[in-house]
Amino acid sequence: MLDFLTLQTTSANPSFVSILYTVLLSFLLSTAIAVTYEKTFRGLSYSRNFLQAMILSSIVAGTVMQAIGDNLARGLGMMGALSIIRFRTSFKDPRDIIFMFASIASGIACGVFGYGIAVIGTAGFCLAATLLYYSPLGEYRHYDGLLRFNIPSDAGERTGLEGILKDHCRNFALITLRETTQGSRLEYAYHVKLRFGKTRDGLVDGIRRLGTAKDVNLMLQETTVEI
Repeated sequence: MLDFLTLQTTSANPSFVSILYTVLLSFLLSTAIAVTYEKTFRGLSYSRNFLQAMILSSIVAGTVMQAIGDNLARGLGMMGALSIIRFRTSFKDPRDIIFMFASIASGIACGVFGYGIAVIGTAGFCLAATLLYYSPLGEYRHYDGLLRFNIPSDAGERTGLEGILKDHCRNFALITLRETTQGSRLEYAYHVKLRFGKTRDGLVDGIRRLGTAKDVNLMLQETTVEI
């Protein structure tokens, strides 16, 4: 039976059991972080290579920290070796950087025999990420969209249009307005945010009910989609 408390002390030459324990715990903790990332991901698709990189980076970090130990010369040598490698991978989402850093941090904590810190820190991180996912800060119910249509250049039509936009949109801003068909019609382009509970079809149908609106087109975009 492993004595958990005896593994909390750092040694210059760790035993085989402590090394094995570090690798296994780094793998389990980084896997928990990767699963949390997958369950709380916002978008159409996530990178499987990124999930595997998170798990493997934790094991590498733990191995490096155990190899360095308390030896300053080893640390300087490791810095020199790593400076040769150039990492050119770019992260599209700042959230990806945080998850990668959390995985590396769990591996570092295991590598310096801070198993309690690694377990509690990883559990707290996963819990916080899950709570943020279900909290109002994580909900993406308000969409950014581009609304385009054209209506006759009539004051009455513009009045009805403003009423529909105010009813369906939390806020909206006119981007472009230009005349078409020799000034008989006006083409509008709006940047819109839908209200909570309002749908894309509801806004489009409301504008079409004006009767004279043509070429109604609403494009909604989520800013953190990875394809």
